[in-house]
Amino acid sequence: MDLESIPCPLNVVKCKLALEKLSSNETLIVHLDKGEPEIMVKRALKEMKYFFKTIEENQKTIKLKISYES
Repeated sequence: MDLESIPCPLNVVKCKLALEKLSSNETLIVHLDKGEPEIMVKRALKEMKYFFKTIEENQKTIKLKISYES
């Protein structure tokens, strides 16, 4: 899911909606801008008990792999 150039908090909302559609064994890959979007999405994921890891990163963007913590 490409959320680059999507402002806060819209990127958090879009990420939450996409995660609600996943089954417990599926994962979501999200592309985000670094800075506030990254911080806000990671905070929301922690609050919702999702596990995420960085799978790609450069100076401007980050790619997260998100799955549900069992």
